[in-house]
Amino acid sequence: MTEKPAAGGAASPGLGGAVRRRRRALDLTLAAVAERSGLSVPFLSQIENERARPSMRSLQRIADGLRTTAVELLAAADAADRSVDVVRAREDAGLASDGGVRPLVRGHHQMHALEFTGAQQADREFTHRGDELMYVADGAAEVEAEGRTYRLGRGDTLYLTGGVRHRWRATSADTRVLLVSVSDRSPTD
Repeated sequence: MTEKPAAGGAASPGLGGAVRRRRRALDLTLAAVAERSGLSVPFLSQIENERARPSMRSLQRIADGLRTTAVELLAAADAADRSVDVVRAREDAGLASDGGVRPLVRGHHQMHALEFTGAQQADREFTHRGDELMYVADGAAEVEAEGRTYRLGRGDTLYLTGGVRHRWRATSADTRVLLVSVSDRSPTD
């Protein structure tokens, strides 16, 4: 697993704190999270102390170990209230690059959005409490949900209500997919 130190020594503001708060809320040690996630204790410590930033894949492994999602950890990382927030295309999202995953919304909000570019594998099944919309901006994707396979091309959308188990993958190298999800809680929860 790639473990990268943060550029300039700083990770996404608050991501380490979000990981630490979740770990402590579950009354887990770093060693327990390391065992659950398959990541090293020193790397997890660096993340919690804002001295390293995880790739999206590592963040998902951490989230799995903490029985949450990467989206929830990212949302908890920046709980500042914003009425308007611009996320620039080339802005550092605080994650190490690991295959084209970029948060499109920062902060603790009801809506979460991620952009996936390039190859994405259907190696993981997801179930979210809130609804989710997938939009294929370029290329093609294949989604397995509720026992059916849906093939999506450029401009297609797929809507999933909360609780639908699904997995997806890009089926062409030039694929760009936007995922937007809504949590079932208010931003102040």
